[in-house]
Amino acid sequence: MTDDTLAVYSDFVCPFCYLGRAALREYLAAADDPPTVEWRLFDLRGYKRDPDGGFRDVDDGKDEAYFEEARENVARLREQYDVEMQSFDDLPEVDSWDAQQAALYVRQTSDSFDEFYNATMDAYWRDGRDIADPDVLAAVAEDVGVPSGEIREAVSDDRLGTELDDRFERARRRGISGIPTFVYGDHAARGAVPPAHLERLVEGA
Repeated sequence: MTDDTLAVYSDFVCPFCYLGRAALREYLAAADDPPTVEWRLFDLRGYKRDPDGGFRDVDDGKDEAYFEEARENVARLREQYDVEMQSFDDLPEVDSWDAQQAALYVRQTSDSFDEFYNATMDAYWRDGRDIADPDVLAAVAEDVGVPSGEIREAVSDDRLGTELDDRFERARRRGISGIPTFVYGDHAARGAVPPAHLERLVEGA
């Protein structure tokens, strides 16, 4: 990462990451000298994942009141940023691991990472598609010029899985505990912060 790079830690299944992307786009469009953006993968639900690949119940303090407040904030930000976005009730509940492993493969082998990343996020939040389905990931890849067969192989590649897990662990050691987190230099902002906040983060660094 260069000195003028804005790193964004994000997960495909995080609604505030999707909304934070909208705020980021507003900031970049208005900036006189916009920074380079580097999307970084983060495992939002990893602490709940059991050995069988499902999710177990974890007492993380997130009760129904927490989720109701989150829904209200999502609705407010969706209107504020004029974002096309599916409601929670219409979305499949998915594990984003395979999508993130596919994204890591695209990052390492192609110039189409940003296109794949954004298309995968849109596939879930805008179109309501199951991004845990290899067929969906393969179709998204084809749309941005990445061979579908490579994606099907990537999601079952143990080497990529190990590297992905290592990246998540490094993010946690850096203090990333919630997403989206925007990091510029030694400064960071967490959440779907407004464009003006991103401007202060970058220009005040």
